[in-house]
Amino acid sequence: MMNFLGKLFYLTILLLTFVFGGCGNFSGNYEEIESSTSTENTSTTSSTIKYLTVGGSGTVYSSADGITWIERTSGTSNSLNDVVYQNNVYMSVGESGTIVESSGGITWITRETGTSNKFSGVTYGNSLYVALGDSGLIQTSTPSTAWITRTSNTTNNLNGTTYGNELYVAVGTSGTILTSADGNTWTPRTSTTTNQLSGGAYWNRFYLVVGVNGTILTSTDGISWTSRTSSTTNDLNDVIYGNGLYIVVGESGTILTSSDGSSWTERTSGVTVNLNGISYGNGVYVVVGSSGTIITSSDGTSWTERTSGTTNQLNAVTFSE
Repeated sequence: MMNFLGKLFYLTILLLTFVFGGCGNFSGNYEEIESSTSTENTSTTSSTIKYLTVGGSGTVYSSADGITWIERTSGTSNSLNDVVYQNNVYMSVGESGTIVESSGGITWITRETGTSNKFSGVTYGNSLYVALGDSGLIQTSTPSTAWITRTSNTTNNLNGTTYGNELYVAVGTSGTILTSADGNTWTPRTSTTTNQLSGGAYWNRFYLVVGVNGTILTSTDGISWTSRTSSTTNDLNDVIYGNGLYIVVGESGTILTSSDGSSWTERTSGVTVNLNGISYGNGVYVVVGSSGTIITSSDGTSWTERTSGTTNQLNAVTFSE
C-alpha cells in the first residue's frame, strides 16, 4: 500500500511539473512566433525589397510590390538624386558630394568622395560604377573600392548617365553628350541640340536620351544622334525601357510611350506634379516625383497613384533584379 501511494505521489508531481512548467514553455515559444510574424508583416527584409526610391533630405523608401512603401534611414540629410542597383548593392548619389551605399537596401553607409560638388547621376556597367555631376564631375569606383576623379573634358553640369553595349554615355547642360569605353577616358560628341539633357537609357543597341522642351535624341552607336519629335514642350527628366516599351517621364505629370523610340504617344498620368524617375520590374512600371508622388502601371497606359508616406521630392527609383 505504501509502495502504491509513493508511486501515486510521484506521478502527481510529474503531472504538476508538466502543467506549470511544460505548458509555460510552450506558451513562451508561441508568443515569440507571433512577434516574429508581426514584424515581418510591418517591414521587409533585404531579400524581399524589389523597388527602392531616393529623394530630398536623404529620403529612402523601399517596396516589395511597388504599392506599399517603407521608410529607410540613409544616414544623410543631403538630397539623393539618383540610385542604381547591382549584385545586391544599392548605390545612391546626391548633393554636396554625397554617395551612400547599402547591401540589401536597409542599412546604409557613407562613402568618401573628396568633393563637395553635387552628384546628379550614377550607373553601373562592366564591373564599374560611374557617378557624375556639376562642373563636369565624373568619378568611378569598382565595388568596395575608393572613388577616383576622372577628366571629363567639359565644365558643363552633367545630369544623367547610362551604360550599354560596352559604352558609357553621360549627358548634361547645353546639349552635352560624352562617351567612354572604360569610364576613365571621355570623348565629347555632337548632340544636335543646345537644350539641357537630363537622362538616358539603352536597349538592344539603341541609346535614347531626354531633356528640356520635349527633347528626345536617339543613337545606335552613342556617337551620331538623331532628334525625335516628342509631341510635347514639357521638360523630360528620365526614360526607361521595359516590356517592349520606352517610357519617358517629365514635368507636369508628363508620360510618353513608344515601341520604337521614334514615334511617341502622350499618356494620362493622373497627376500634375513633376515626374523625375522611372523604373521597371516584375511586370510593373514605377514612377516617382515631387511631393512624394508614386504612380504605378502594368501596361504603361493606365496609371494608379500610391501612398509613399512622404511629402519629400522623390528623384529616382530602381528595381532589384
